[in-house]
Amino acid sequence: MDHFVLFGTYCENAISKRTPFREEHLTRLNKLKEKGVLITLGPTKCTRYVFGIFQATSREELKILLEEDIYWREGIWTSLNIYPWIQAL
Repeated sequence: MDHFVLFGTYCENAISKRTPFREEHLTRLNKLKEKGVLITLGPTKCTRYVFGIFQATSREELKILLEEDIYWREGIWTSLNIYPWIQAL
């Protein structure tokens, strides 16, 4: 498994717009964390960006997983940029 970093953006007013989808989103993220796919994920303090670290077999696999998330499907996340990452420490 390789490590990947996610940098993405949220829609305007994401905090209020995400409310109807939040429980489904968090339940799914907890399952990904239990499987060892998700290491960490969350918004930046300004809530304009999303940052995450994942383990996956490929960038394409991770892209599919992220695009299946309700935040992507409902437009809460507006961009998802995935980069291979080498953990130095």
